[in-house]
Amino acid sequence: MLSTLVDKPPEGDGWIHEVKFDGYRSQIVRDAEGVRIFTRRGLDWTAKYRDLVRAAGELSAIIDGEIVVLDEAGHSDFGELRKAIIRRQHDLYFVAFDLLHLNGRDLRDMPLTDRR
Repeated sequence: MLSTLVDKPPEGDGWIHEVKFDGYRSQIVRDAEGVRIFTRRGLDWTAKYRDLVRAAGELSAIIDGEIVVLDEAGHSDFGELRKAIIRRQHDLYFVAFDLLHLNGRDLRDMPLTDRR
């Protein structure tokens, strides 16, 4: 779901929230074909994220999250993210929000709070 600017967060128990990072929303897919990273629009950016692909390890999963670069204060920095993709792969972080598939099992029917 895309973020929407509002004056205040919704009230009630039926809502959960996640931090809005200034990065690229992505999915890491690890399956029989290996590790691939896709943008929110479905573009294959695996080649752009070589270090993150190596770090994904052997877990068979699809994980939804955000790829970011953090500044000295720990805030995401989109300008630095674009530079790091080209020159400083070691500065990239993947912040996971949702586990969609795990070891061949589709988890999307489970409540989000359980998948997290």
